[in-house]
Order: sequence, then structure tokens, then C-alpha cells
Amino acid sequence: MSLIRCTNGHMFSSRRHKNVCPYCNVMVEQEAKVNSHPLVSVEDDKTMPYLGEMDGVDPVTGWLVCIEGAQMGRDYRILAEKNFIGRSEDMHIRIIGDNTISIRNHAVIVYDPKKRNFFLLPGDASGLAYLNNEAVYTPIELAAYDVIQLGMSKFLFIPLCGIHFEWENNQSEE
Repeated sequence: MSLIRCTNGHMFSSRRHKNVCPYCNVMVEQEAKVNSHPLVSVEDDKTMPYLGEMDGVDPVTGWLVCIEGAQMGRDYRILAEKNFIGRSEDMHIRIIGDNTISIRNHAVIVYDPKKRNFFLLPGDASGLAYLNNEAVYTPIELAAYDVIQLGMSKFLFIPLCGIHFEWENNQSEE
């Protein structure tokens, strides 16, 4: 995990937020990375808890549930806007155990909070994505309980947000 401490003492993930603190919007120099134990402060040797993204929680908008494949039974959170799918650590939805899924950008699931709908988009990798056994070449709107196949794995799409429910304090509406 790549944790960085800003000048105000906040710990945050550099993979997710690059070099800008999500708590105080202070830009952090690259040499400020904590390479030792992520909970130990270099300056004062006090143990500081890393609370993840507690202040800036990204609310779930839906889920993918693996119904066939290496991760059968596992669920994956879908957040607002673009969710890139692949095996790499920097993917929003990381699916490990199925080497037929591309490392990066096999497919993309998008939730549009303004229109309150989900879309499946093909990724820019070589692997195809299938929606209900049909190859996806252009963006296709998702419906509850659609089956998405990536590599040798199949996933059930379960929406939370949409016409019946929406988070009221959605950050993308600000």
C-alpha cells in the first residue's frame, strides 16, 4: 500500500489520490512517502491509525457478484461514475484468480448519478466483455440481474441506486 503523510499529518493512499491530500487539499512532495511501517510516523515515532477513506466515503451504487469462476461468491462494489475492471491493483474492480481477464481495463461499468442509470462499456484491452451472452462493442445499458462475462468468470449485476433510490449527498452533484 502506498501511503503518504501530508504536512498536516493526514495519511492517505497515493494510488487513489496521487499527491493531493483528500482531507485538506495540500499537495505533497514525492519524497514524503512512508516506506517503513505505514502506521509509524517518522517525525515523532507515535503510532498513528490509518482510517482509510472514512471522511470521504464513496457510497456504493451497486454490486457485481461472481456466480461462476475463480472468485465465485465474491462481491465487488460499484461506485458512482467510471469503474475500471481488471486484475491490476489500480483497477476500481480488481478480479484476481482468472488470468483470462485482462490486467487493465477489460471492461468499464459506469453509473451516471444525474440520469440514474448503469452502462457496461468495452475496455481498451484485448479481452471481450459479454452481456447476457452477447459481445459488448459499444456502451449498453445494464438492468438488474444481467449476467456479465469477463474471461472465464460470470457476474450478476445488482443495482442499488436508480429510480427507486439515490444517495442524497452524492459528491458528483456538488
